[in-house]
Amino acid sequence: MKPARKRRSTAFVEQMARIAWREYPGHFGGALSKALVGPENAGSRLLDFRISRYAPNAYVREHSHKVQEQVYYVLEGEGMLSVGKDKHLMRPHDYVYLPPGVPHSFANTGTAGLVFLVITTPADDKPL
Repeated sequence: MKPARKRRSTAFVEQMARIAWREYPGHFGGALSKALVGPENAGSRLLDFRISRYAPNAYVREHSHKVQEQVYYVLEGEGMLSVGKDKHLMRPHDYVYLPPGVPHSFANTGTAGLVFLVITTPADDKPL
């Protein structure tokens, strides 16, 4: 991971089109995300905000976080969210809160793109 930039002391406005799509480690088959606000562009220590787009059959493998909390909010498409042993079909306007230590994975089970927001705090999975 790159070192965090200096923390910004002012607000900023950005165009999402200027942010590159990336396939992060543990993501497969076209599971892409754009890091909109986080350590790399805002110097944020407490917030990581992304938009993700998973192609059909794309997924993030099961994982958990030591200290991070997450919220996923689905905008378009549908996918299967696994939380522990439970599976949930997620569609537009469905969301999930994931506390630290809960194993989870997400896969696009639909025929179109699965688009969702990801809010993570703190930005790094290390104790503050």
